[in-house]
Amino acid sequence: MPLINLNDAAEALPTFWTSRIIGQSGNCNIKILKMDGECYPDETHSYNEALVVISGEMLLVVDGETIRVSQGEMYLAPAGLPHAVAQGSHGTLMIIDPVQA
Repeated sequence: MPLINLNDAAEALPTFWTSRIIGQSGNCNIKILKMDGECYPDETHSYNEALVVISGEMLLVVDGETIRVSQGEMYLAPAGLPHAVAQGSHGTLMIIDPVQA
């Protein structure tokens, strides 16, 4: 597997908030996306989802509380927990979630 610069991979994406799979580990996809300061709507998954901020910061809204996830930090969104990204979130985000059959 080649060396991947995560920020460069995100910058190469044509749009914000559209993830791209850059690899797999075990039964999980490793995805990258770029955040542009705009919000992203509430979503819920049937699986745990790891949200890793590579650069910038993400403002994650969970149960009405805004959680600041800074560069180098990860938030593990448990299965079934609604979460949304608030305005002001920017930078590079890595998402780790299961491969969907």
